Amino acid sequence: MFSFSDALNHLKSGKKVARSGWNGKGMFVFLVPGSTFKVNRAPLLGIYPEGTEINYCPHIDMKTADDKIVPWLASQTDVLADDWTLV
Repeated sequence: MFSFSDALNHLKSGKKVARSGWNGKGMFVFLVPGSTFKVNRAPLLGIYPEGTEINYCPHIDMKTADDKIVPWLASQTDVLADDWTLV
């Protein structure tokens, strides 16, 4: 087990991490790398003209216990925890 700062380093190297204290089975977080793409569908078509080049910034997503992918934001408990593990 390791700290959140170690978890971040693992995420940046392409690994998946989770907290041993999370209740849901199969939950983990992973880094979605940044990319560039052209707008071609909603909801971005309602904001930008079709073909507009978008810079999609890197961010962390979570795979939930019910197999969904959602944006993830660390809580203070997550940041201070020392129960992070590799998945």
